[in-house]
Amino acid sequence: MTRDVAEAVLCTGLAYSFGATTAVDGLDLAVREGEVFGLLGPNGAGKTTAIRCMTTLLPVPAGMVRVFGHDAAGDRMAVRRLLGYVPQQLSADAGLTGRENVALFARVFDVPRRERAERVGQALAAVGLADAADRLAGTYSGGMVRRLELAQALVSAPRLLILDEPTIGLDPIARTGVWEHIGAIRAATGMTVLVTTHSMDEADQYCDRLGLMHHGRIRALGTPAELREGLGARRRAAGAAATDPLPTLEDVFRDVAGSGLDESSGDFRDVRSTRRTARRVG
Repeated sequence: MTRDVAEAVLCTGLAYSFGATTAVDGLDLAVREGEVFGLLGPNGAGKTTAIRCMTTLLPVPAGMVRVFGHDAAGDRMAVRRLLGYVPQQLSADAGLTGRENVALFARVFDVPRRERAERVGQALAAVGLADAADRLAGTYSGGMVRRLELAQALVSAPRLLILDEPTIGLDPIARTGVWEHIGAIRAATGMTVLVTTHSMDEADQYCDRLGLMHHGRIRALGTPAELREGLGARRRAAGAAATDPLPTLEDVFRDVAGSGLDESSGDFRDVRSTRRTARRVG
């Protein structure tokens, strides 16, 4: 198949419902090849559901999601070969060594047998775990576990890396370390990164563009600076003084999502899962 697209991910009218609950409601989104794209939004906005559609973990009708030109409905295996995925929930096995965990993913992602040992070693080295590779993952710190999961996602040399809350529960030093490794790998490979995060500081510092999602759709899109400046212009048009400080990304988030609690934002399972993850990496 020939490919002549500028998008790593293209969603067109993506919709997904769980029974009577609509999680994603006509999502239109284009993630450019080579960029770090941040998908932001409150709990229940539909971010994780959208990502599961992109990764083929949830079935979608033909034409709604394309990854590097491949239809996620009709060419699922081709899509899976192109991406690495670090889910919000922990996926590392505490009873295996770091090397064994990554080797397992190499087999799952069909890395050729003759290349596996080298690729596993390269992935562990890329995230700074070469010296700890033969220790049980159960002895790793929270930051090391997240880096191990990053190595698992990288072992197949993906063109697209999808990260769902990759630094949840980590302290500031560990968060910085994870992002430094992501940045180094991206600089070396040109890999596209799609990330969800509730940290506005992370989004502002590390993402090239952001999409703010609410009630299943993108409500604001642009660079962090464009989103801040856009809110500032709207405030000035509404009567704010030109000397008022520029809004923060957190201000933009509140403007899009609202300041009140939304009873539809997530469910008990979402909260329980997030808290379990935070405890295990803390």
